Amino acid sequence: MASRWIRPEVYPLFATTGVAVGICAMQLVRNITTNPEVRVTKENRAAGVLENFDEGKRYSQHGVRRFWLSKRRDYMQALDNPTNPSTKK
Repeated sequence: MASRWIRPEVYPLFATTGVAVGICAMQLVRNITTNPEVRVTKENRAAGVLENFDEGKRYSQHGVRRFWLSKRRDYMQALDNPTNPSTKK
């Protein structure tokens, strides 16, 4: 059975599946450890609904999102500004 699946042709399939599982595991750990709405311990669950907007903003505006939002995204300038003739060639 191993000789059937472990071939060089199947390595890309294993790699993409491994990356997908890694991304899912990373997101799961991130949600359990830093999401303000997830409470794992019994003491935290007993606290009820918290009005902690600062913690929610820190969770939703993480470093990767702030990095990508700070970058300029003019990939298709002619489609972004169809009325501006200076962007057309």
